[in-house]
Amino acid sequence: MKTCLPGHPEKALPDVRRLPQTRYLRWGFTLLLLLTTGYFLDLTVLGRELVRFSLLALLAAMVVSVAQVVLSAWRWCYTARQLGLVLPMAVAVREYYLATFLNQVLPGGVLGDVNRAWRHSLDSGARLASAHAVMIERLSGQLVMIAVVLGLGGWLAWYRYGVLEALTEYGERALLLLAGLVAIVVLVASLWQRAKNYVHALRRDLRKALLEWPALGIQVVSSAGVVASYLAVFSLLALGAGYWTDPHMALVLTSLCSLLLLVMAIPVTVAGWGVREGAAALLWPMAGLPAEQGVALSVGYGLAVLLSSLPGVLFVFTRRQSNG
Repeated sequence: MKTCLPGHPEKALPDVRRLPQTRYLRWGFTLLLLLTTGYFLDLTVLGRELVRFSLLALLAAMVVSVAQVVLSAWRWCYTARQLGLVLPMAVAVREYYLATFLNQVLPGGVLGDVNRAWRHSLDSGARLASAHAVMIERLSGQLVMIAVVLGLGGWLAWYRYGVLEALTEYGERALLLLAGLVAIVVLVASLWQRAKNYVHALRRDLRKALLEWPALGIQVVSSAGVVASYLAVFSLLALGAGYWTDPHMALVLTSLCSLLLLVMAIPVTVAGWGVREGAAALLWPMAGLPAEQGVALSVGYGLAVLLSSLPGVLFVFTRRQSNG
């Protein structure tokens, strides 16, 4: 087995000058989306919604985010072990914190994971297996998140009073949302055409770390826990702001927030900012709720995750040091 132990003096980050120039476009696009969303909102009402979040709720959300990092790191350890790599839990937690922080501050939301795979490969000596471990671990989470979104989103669309009627009343917004979904499908199809040969090469590792039993069950359970932690952050903020008036409303808000998680996965902005808020401004009125409430929840979520990722700053400029 390959062992991933800290012992190389490389810096945490590859040369940022090699990052694509599109990073500037993504920063600009993020700002443009935020400004556009704000233009269509009552900023006074938005400000009132933001101050409703209690400090206790924010702290609780940050604690949940810490648990989320630990569980995600454990999932990564398990995936690596299935591929013949040994990744100590302490190292995995440290590297996951670094990756989470980088995903929050660098465009695209995936460069932290690229860096995580790169650092892992330096220690393991298995470049391809290290990359596959990160890819499969992330894929596991995305598949479970899609399943959760389909379940909660389906309930919201068919059983929540007013949503179907709102599709007519908010026709323009519905068309914008539909256009966004079509764009996602086109993007995924394009990426698949480019990557299908490589995905074919991944088949063996996918079977070992994700598709075979008991790996499939372990991946589903651990990823379900991670997705639950995402929704718990939204839920704690909503509870602290007094949005949970009854269990039915709690389910409605959870369903809406699950849709935001899916939108955030589109790697076109910085950490989902702008896309998340724009989607909230479209979705909340379709459910008969104020757009400002949804945008406030989106902003609160983004801030909670950003703050909880700050321990990763400690590892940005440090050199890897041996345990021995």
